[in-house]
Amino acid sequence: MSVAGTYDTVVKSPMGDQKGTLTVVPGDDGNSFTGSMAGGMGSMDITDGTIEGGDTLKWKMDMTVPMPMTLNCTATVNGDQMTGTVNAGAFGDMPLTGQRQG
Repeated sequence: MSVAGTYDTVVKSPMGDQKGTLTVVPGDDGNSFTGSMAGGMGSMDITDGTIEGGDTLKWKMDMTVPMPMTLNCTATVNGDQMTGTVNAGAFGDMPLTGQRQG
């Protein structure tokens, strides 16, 4: 099953649960993807998106609110479920979960 789609996500952050919408658009090569994460603090574009083993996503996002930092994200898609982590530098790893829409 493709990893493409739109996922309703929750990141368990130190500031509480951050709900968002993650859009995954695989590239023609099958090894990369683009997209965005939209949530209560605005929208962030995905950079350096890679697909490993057909189901593991790795990407970065540049956050500006509440402070500028690069988030390093990893998630595995299993059916319509996504689980992974968002690494926020000094704040460490925060759990990420998601459910594909539709």
